[in-house]
Amino acid sequence: MSQMYKLLTLNNISAAGLDRLPREAYEVASEITQPDAILLRSFKMHDMEIPETVQAIGRAGAGVNNIPVDKMTEKGIPVFNAPGANANAVKELVIAGMLMAARNIGPAWKFATGLAGDDAQIGKAVETGKKNFVGFELPGRTLGVVGLGAIGVKICNAAHDLGMKVVGFDPSITVKSAWKLKADVEQALSIDDLLSRSDFVTFHVPLNDATASMINEERIKLMPKDAIVLNFARNGIVDDEAVVKALDDGHLYGYVCDFPSNLLKDHPRCITLPHLGASTREAEENCAIMVVDEVRSWLEDGNITNSVNFPEIQMPPGDNPRLVVVNSNVPNMLGQISTDLAEAGLNIVDMLNKSRGDIAVTLIDLEAQPDASVVNRIAALEGVLSVRCLSC
Repeated sequence: MSQMYKLLTLNNISAAGLDRLPREAYEVASEITQPDAILLRSFKMHDMEIPETVQAIGRAGAGVNNIPVDKMTEKGIPVFNAPGANANAVKELVIAGMLMAARNIGPAWKFATGLAGDDAQIGKAVETGKKNFVGFELPGRTLGVVGLGAIGVKICNAAHDLGMKVVGFDPSITVKSAWKLKADVEQALSIDDLLSRSDFVTFHVPLNDATASMINEERIKLMPKDAIVLNFARNGIVDDEAVVKALDDGHLYGYVCDFPSNLLKDHPRCITLPHLGASTREAEENCAIMVVDEVRSWLEDGNITNSVNFPEIQMPPGDNPRLVVVNSNVPNMLGQISTDLAEAGLNIVDMLNKSRGDIAVTLIDLEAQPDASVVNRIAALEGVLSVRCLSC
């Protein structure tokens, strides 16, 4: 591999991922000019000036709210993420959250750490005070899971194995996810239907116009008395003020979330954690490995997996020069590209075209290497956003 790729990191990326980049072909640094790609975790890119050299952005995690995806699409830049890489970490935290809320672990722990006196006095206080923290068990309770992607499916199956009844809702569930669900997981007809049946409800959806304040005052009224809300997805999916009001009124039993605030952090019925959802060594390594592999495959071969704004496209790499063309998804683009190649006397060995929304990607393996004038002619076509020649 003769080309040297430059990758800019905006956050610390696990060495488990970066070690997959050959040192002779990749330069990786937190301060780098004219990068070919950007790797990040939580860095907010919306106000960042994106260098013209950038060909890919890789988010070592699932959510991409911190990336201006629409702007990248307009520039012809794919945004990659790592769906499912942190699924087990989030699953374990949700299960822990249910147990903490059901058994009043937070208030009980605070009570225990506040005890004073000698051991005999502490023992007496424990026996007197423990009645204030009587909880309940999970088997037989119903968990509602909103969002049945990689995380939601793992949570459904884990809760089922704990003896809980499980109800799921996801209007866009994939066949792949559906096959992974335990057979006893029930399908809710709507969010409202799910809430009316759930002793616990947990959310695993992105934050957007459709999911903002998905749990609000009106919907909380649909939930059974003493239900528990969990949010380890995104701040804003749950209306915190509505939940606190329901806790104060005695309608809800508890709220467990990953997003502390002045409203929530000292409330006796809230357990707030410092955004720990994906904070395990294993999850960070899995996310880094996945996104590094995705970015590398795009840079070296033009193949796309797990892009949030580009189509999936896979064509086995070979020894032939390959053109990677990103263009607006409009009629006659392939015809114009093929014409330019034919006029240059270049024979097409293999070609694959995929589209998604307003974007199309075409991979073209050629019998001979195109010169710069051919690449420039294709790049100048109206609607073409970028052209790269690989193995040239």
